[in-house]
Amino acid sequence: MQLFLGIIFSLGIHVSGILSLKLRYDGDQVLHIVPKTLQQVQHLQHLCNTLLLDLWKPLLPEDIWTGEDLHMRVTAPLVQEVKDSLDQHLISYEVLIHDVQALVDQSIPRVGSSHRQVPEGYIYTQYHPMEEIYQWMTHVKESNSELVTQHYLGKTSENRTMYYLQISQPSNKTKKIIWMDCGIHAREWISPAFCQWFVKEILQNYKSDPKIIRFLQNLDLYILPVLSVDGYIYSWEKERLWRKNRSPHMNGTCYGTDLNRNFNSSWGSIGVSYNCSSDIFCGSGPESEPETRAVAQFIERKKEDILCYLTIHSYGQYILTPYGSTTKPPSNNEELMQVAGKAATALMGKYGTSYQVGATSLILYSNSGSSRDWTHMIGIPFSYTFELRDKGTHGFVLPPDQIQPTCEETMLAVTAIIDYVDQKYFPSGGVILTSGSLGLSLCLSVVFTWTVF
Repeated sequence: MQLFLGIIFSLGIHVSGILSLKLRYDGDQVLHIVPKTLQQVQHLQHLCNTLLLDLWKPLLPEDIWTGEDLHMRVTAPLVQEVKDSLDQHLISYEVLIHDVQALVDQSIPRVGSSHRQVPEGYIYTQYHPMEEIYQWMTHVKESNSELVTQHYLGKTSENRTMYYLQISQPSNKTKKIIWMDCGIHAREWISPAFCQWFVKEILQNYKSDPKIIRFLQNLDLYILPVLSVDGYIYSWEKERLWRKNRSPHMNGTCYGTDLNRNFNSSWGSIGVSYNCSSDIFCGSGPESEPETRAVAQFIERKKEDILCYLTIHSYGQYILTPYGSTTKPPSNNEELMQVAGKAATALMGKYGTSYQVGATSLILYSNSGSSRDWTHMIGIPFSYTFELRDKGTHGFVLPPDQIQPTCEETMLAVTAIIDYVDQKYFPSGGVILTSGSLGLSLCLSVVFTWTVF
């Protein structure tokens, strides 16, 4: 009975009474495996299904392939059993994380540390709980009232407010929009950290950086720092590795929907689960979740003005293009790849970090219902998913000392994309291309396929 309860606590199974306790991961390990044969793949799939192991990469047992990386979290009571099983089947493994809880402890700032003086003294190299992010947004708006406004987007399933920031240089010109959202998956804390860093960098440099000066003349920036507000709060207060939102299902016996599988783009067709206990449960229907609906309704209203959609995730070091549910490339695939390649090159130039570029279905795994695919499908020409650091050494528990280098290099990649979009649609510095001139521009542009890193 004691072992059974230990497994329940480690796996985060939602049994009445357990939710009042904060889940710990003491002794949990993350293993890295590259299966070499079909037999090894089958055994790993069997282990994942029978022991309910927490797959980090890929997310589904059926996506385990020979020659491809497999990262899985094994709870402390099962570590020796799993390792023995791997040894018996001659499956080599490497321990990426020896104690998940030790990494979790590094990520959470100490109570009373200086960063808690919010908003004054806000430290961008530490992770912040949602309450502090709310305070930060208010402070940013009030301290930069000539440039920044804060807007209501919608309500979450637990009735919390979703806000986005608009950075807009006053202008008489016709302006278009760059949209960026972060924190669609609760446990990916580096994502909201980047959105905050991005805002900081724009506000610190919009009067001195020629590139930022130029694109703010033509483009407004819309930034949603945390999309899954409820899930993010839950990852701070209850389960650090919680992924989904917190909507109840099956009369409250399980919670949460993967919001990035809930958009109306081939919804529910591939790379999802219909089991509400799964980390990749796609919901009861497209846009069944209030968070997804709020984003989708807003973007639908603004789609004629949005030129680029960016959604920030972790981990794996990818810049992903549409589509995830099909291998058929979008009509502007060459240009999407070209721009993503420029972004990856700019990023690599900072610290030498290598990002792979391409469609999700080709270089990662197939999935449906993503915001990236949906935004491109409704006509937004440039749509990308960033999967930030790292490649698995820390996975979803990226230490705070990685925040600054991750954000610095990602900033270069994101501004490279924004700069390209700006110069494409405002080639003379402020005259937006009409549909006819845009078509001519596309015909004259040099098209080539970017080499994937």
